[in-house]
Amino acid sequence: MKSFILLLGIALHSSSAVIHSWKAFLTASTGLSDFPEFVALNLVDDELMGYFDTKTNRFEGKQSWVEEKLGQQYMERQENILRGTSQSFKVNVGIVMERFNQTKGVHIVQRMYGCEWDDETGVTEGFNQHGYDGEDFIAFDLKTTKWIAPTPQAVITKHKWDSNTVRNEQKKNYLTQTCIEWLKKYVDYGKSTLMRTVPPLVSLFQKTSSSLVTCHATGFYPSDVMLSWQKDGQDHHEDVEYGETLPNDDGTFQKSIHLTVTPEDRKNSKYQCVVQVKGIKEDFIKVLPDPDAANVVPIIVGVVALLLVIVAVVVGVVIWKKRSKKGFVPASTSDTDSDNSGRAVPQI
Repeated sequence: MKSFILLLGIALHSSSAVIHSWKAFLTASTGLSDFPEFVALNLVDDELMGYFDTKTNRFEGKQSWVEEKLGQQYMERQENILRGTSQSFKVNVGIVMERFNQTKGVHIVQRMYGCEWDDETGVTEGFNQHGYDGEDFIAFDLKTTKWIAPTPQAVITKHKWDSNTVRNEQKKNYLTQTCIEWLKKYVDYGKSTLMRTVPPLVSLFQKTSSSLVTCHATGFYPSDVMLSWQKDGQDHHEDVEYGETLPNDDGTFQKSIHLTVTPEDRKNSKYQCVVQVKGIKEDFIKVLPDPDAANVVPIIVGVVALLLVIVAVVVGVVIWKKRSKKGFVPASTSDTDSDNSGRAVPQI
């Protein structure tokens, strides 16, 4: 295992190949008075590119190159499309609530779709998934051009959408061609931002001398990062928990790794957290001090935990997005841009 981790670290520093992605997260909710009924996010390489919600009814470019390179007409088109999409999502929330025999409460319908492109191998992938209250609802399978319904309440939708073979073929065409073409344009337009490297700020946190130690890296870019613990100069994997890479609101990322260790073992051994970011040759190391000298920072730990929750809500990261990404997004008859096809939302 040690040799594998070492090789992975070398690859992280030296590899120039990148898997680029364009993703859209659409979220409609009911029962949340302080949250917009509909929110849409566009991300390129997991960095926020565009934002829309029904409180402002405006589409905003979150990178300087978006409006500069794509133009005002593009911005207005996305705005009009998303206004219509928000109405379709509102209807779908009501339909799904009826399927589950629900009449009130907080409920959320989400959709994640987009495409990926490996700039070294040329391999591409597309995906289109719908979720309800944090669980899979229905997803499109590119190979069969059919819909997968993991829950009985989605079977009606599956039969309805499977019957429209023309639209399903358009989905396949959109994600295998149009989406990839626009993804490459986005990567080129935003290369000064997307190809940059930003070193991390690394900190160690612990509530008490007997609780787990958290190594938290934040502010780094790109998102490809490896966090690890070492004991006396050797990779250490026992009693280690790995967190997910999460976005910050400034376009950078954060990640944590946790270690359970006794005060006695800390006195007898040297522990350190090692952070490696792709494209940056330097390793970032934080040595875990002797427990008698360590600062206890429960307040900061609480703040970090709260920030992670806020980021997850605002960015609209769906619970089910890490699962298998099979399927593609519906395409309209127009392929004028990367979003038109994806925003056509048929009734569930």
